[in-house]
Amino acid sequence: MNDLEYNFWKRRISRRGFLASLGTLIFSAPFARHAFSKTPDEPSLVYFTRDISPQGVKSLLPLVKNKLHGNIGLKVHFGEEGNTNFISPELVRPAAEAFKATLVETNVLYVSKRRYTESHIKLAKEHGFDFAPIDILDAGGDKFIPAKTKHFSEVRIGKNFDNYDSFLVMSHFKGHMLSGFGGAIKNISMGFASVAGKMAMHASTVPRTSPDKCILCRECEKQCPGDAITLEPVRIDPAKCIGCGKCIGVCPVQVYDVPWSSTASPVVVERLCEYAQVISSLRPMTYINVLAKISKDCDCMSGAHAPFVNDIGIAASHDIVALEKASFDMVNKKLGIKDAFLKVNNVSGRPQLRYAESIGLGAASYKLIDIS
Repeated sequence: MNDLEYNFWKRRISRRGFLASLGTLIFSAPFARHAFSKTPDEPSLVYFTRDISPQGVKSLLPLVKNKLHGNIGLKVHFGEEGNTNFISPELVRPAAEAFKATLVETNVLYVSKRRYTESHIKLAKEHGFDFAPIDILDAGGDKFIPAKTKHFSEVRIGKNFDNYDSFLVMSHFKGHMLSGFGGAIKNISMGFASVAGKMAMHASTVPRTSPDKCILCRECEKQCPGDAITLEPVRIDPAKCIGCGKCIGVCPVQVYDVPWSSTASPVVVERLCEYAQVISSLRPMTYINVLAKISKDCDCMSGAHAPFVNDIGIAASHDIVALEKASFDMVNKKLGIKDAFLKVNNVSGRPQLRYAESIGLGAASYKLIDIS
């Protein structure tokens, strides 16, 4: 327990009495499933350093490590082929080594090297993530989590998620064309979701088809778990399609594609937050955002734009919403405007923050502790 956390508990004990605080403290121990609680009038702590280096990461880790225990997964995005904006592996290495963590990720929805486990791992190592074990969580299949949210009755994540006791979620804070910005919330929702889960967040209909491309190899027909595909001509029965997106990955000539435009941005934002809410409730998680190489694009883009703002620093917290809000505010302050992502992407980042807080994912109220 660091000095800030000690003072926090000291204040709580004086207000609520020893036994009540002891009960809360026990619930908040490393084996608990949620972040330690705080009273509504107390802002969440967000630690910050301007030092964007391995040493900067090392300086933050002792302040937020208390929730990490057992077999630790370090959630990171390895970067699309051709992308150069993803987090430098040298910033990830200190955390991986400190916690003897496994680097974890899931395969993507669209067709690229990151769609297939073997080539995904190969690309990760080519990008410099060769210093720790790598686990593609959905390589072993999907895990279905019951949910009661506005948009979902279940959440689909990588089955290997169950192999870990806690997670450090290390995210590149940058822009995103649908959600304004992409940070820790997106790194959990899209990052832990299986291909089917990604499809559920992105799309409101079955995959698009380009029948003229079909070469009648019948791989899609053979591997469709819903028996929804018929050929000559190519057709997907919407009543049978389960939205797994498998046809997109197995077709050698890309007859099938993600219907990206089928879901409006506000709905995607809500789905991202709801997935993050369900997933983060399953295991203790700690969050680090790297505010460097901040472009308007997601790291899934192979030809991402150059950064639109100078590097800022690294922030860490137990509260994902507070961390995202602090990161959002720092980008705006750096540029001297109210909503940088609305300017560069024509999509505001504020709805993501508001909806995340409204469903209880975290609190937007924060206290920034500069340890630079």
